Amino acid sequence: MCGIVGYVGKKCCADVLVDALSKLEYRGYDSAGIAVFTENGIEIAKSKGRLADLSEKMKNEGKPDGNVGIGHTRWATHGEPSDVNSHPHRGGEKVTIVHNGIIENYKKLKEMLIAKGRVFVSETDTEVVAQLLDLYYEGDPVAAIARAMQDVTGSFALGILFADHPGKIYAVRRESPLIVGVGEDERFIASDVPAILKYTAKYYLLEHEEIALLDENGVSFCDMQGNTITKELLTADWDMDAAEKQGYEHFMLKEIHEQPESIKRTVMPRIENGLPDLHECGITPESLRNFRSIYIVACGTAMHAGMVGKYVIEKIARVPVIVDIASEFRYREPLIGEGDLIIIISQSGETADSLAAMRLAKKLGATTLAVVNAKGSSIAREADMLIYTHAGPEIAVASTKAYMVQISVMYLLGFELALAKGKIDEAECRRLTALLLETPDYIAQILERKDEIEAMAKHLLDAQSLLYIGRGLDYALSMEGSLKLKEISYIHSEAYAAGELKHGTISLIYKGMPVIAVDTQKALHEKTVSNIKEVKARGAVTFLVCGESYQPDADIADYCFRVPEIDDLLMPMLAVVPLQLIAYHASVQRGNDVDKPRNLAKSVTVE
Repeated sequence: MCGIVGYVGKKCCADVLVDALSKLEYRGYDSAGIAVFTENGIEIAKSKGRLADLSEKMKNEGKPDGNVGIGHTRWATHGEPSDVNSHPHRGGEKVTIVHNGIIENYKKLKEMLIAKGRVFVSETDTEVVAQLLDLYYEGDPVAAIARAMQDVTGSFALGILFADHPGKIYAVRRESPLIVGVGEDERFIASDVPAILKYTAKYYLLEHEEIALLDENGVSFCDMQGNTITKELLTADWDMDAAEKQGYEHFMLKEIHEQPESIKRTVMPRIENGLPDLHECGITPESLRNFRSIYIVACGTAMHAGMVGKYVIEKIARVPVIVDIASEFRYREPLIGEGDLIIIISQSGETADSLAAMRLAKKLGATTLAVVNAKGSSIAREADMLIYTHAGPEIAVASTKAYMVQISVMYLLGFELALAKGKIDEAECRRLTALLLETPDYIAQILERKDEIEAMAKHLLDAQSLLYIGRGLDYALSMEGSLKLKEISYIHSEAYAAGELKHGTISLIYKGMPVIAVDTQKALHEKTVSNIKEVKARGAVTFLVCGESYQPDADIADYCFRVPEIDDLLMPMLAVVPLQLIAYHASVQRGNDVDKPRNLAKSVTVE
């Protein structure tokens, strides 16, 4: 959530800041602003709306002229989206800041500051931090930052300008991510790597409660006591091509088409002699044998990937798996401890609820395994074991290829666990692994039939509400399909286990209501067909995603998309693709902003 950038160099700062912020639009935002050191002091330009609105405002009113400054895209939490509530915020005349995160005790701090005569102009928690820094500032920026941070409860990443230290940017973080980029005669702060890739691939990771100073001489780091810190300079393994659309109309469509290669990058290096081999991730057959139960903890799409993992692991490894929503995990006092494996799935590796859940699991003595896409992220660094998913940058807010590689990892882990537990033999493990390696080719075949899916999606153009139904693994897929559709098309949809319809939900069916059914599990086929007939008999218009060998009668499906057939266990790898494309085309046809849906953020770094 939110995006922070900062620039120290020789270029026009305003142009660099807006350009860098444009690479963070996927994080979700509703206003934007910049602050730049100029000959007249720190000048601020900010606006409600998109970056285009900010650029238009600066075109009409003039942009701040300087070479050092900070920028921000805001996702509203405290106070409505407005010009006044947009970042940057001032604290008196001495301090200007941008902020990502939540200040949990802002009300108490605000009351204290008002009692001291401070006047507030916005409704934000961010202005409280700016005022607090200004209150404690006596000429030493590090001392003021350290003092203010003692009072603040919550998560934050801050970019800070002190008026009497022109040409310098200070940065500090607690929980919320922040990197420091180093280019040729220029330096950056940013919430994420894509913001700086155009300028440099070299960066430092700012750790918890570390302070960075950027100026024309370079970059330095210290702790809250002012002690110098030496850090490792990292190199991003993404390139600009990976963060650009490359001819596709939207990032989401590009990322759907990147799924075959993403699977290969994730899976192939983890196979040795035809068998899964996760030892480079800290996972061995010996360690797997010792786990008595598994918990998969995640949010949103990652949680749906965990649902697929649950079905796979329980079916072939016969180990009990509980899938938990990360935001609920801590609050039910989970019965976990030594002997339990907690799998945390997160694309960004910074998801606040998932990170908190992992820390609780470690505290209770459980072993933690992170499945993340972002190298060096908080979850990646703190987990006991780690599997990177190698999806590359995913820019669209609605996750597609990240989900695909997450379930790929769930399959690899399930296969190796089942073999380690003696529930399958080597021959069966090799067979399943070989089939997993075949899925990219099948997905490529499905992608060539995009016109069929686009035609199906046209029938959803005027839909107000619909249902997704399925059984077993198809139910897990229905959850993800429904989420994709509602995220970007704004059509209300819900996913239901097909057998549960008669327990209340079937009362919602009306004539012409769309119902999308997933039917790829042969063992459940007859029961799923019965459920489809139930909604069809009540006037629903049915859309069916099924295996290629099934030829449904007209009383079952109004529209049908058949996918290649492999082992039922692996059908989610194929059947999710048409669900992704249905959501994409429905959004496009309704004229929505596919990559940046309203009210959503890519990286949810607040609880």
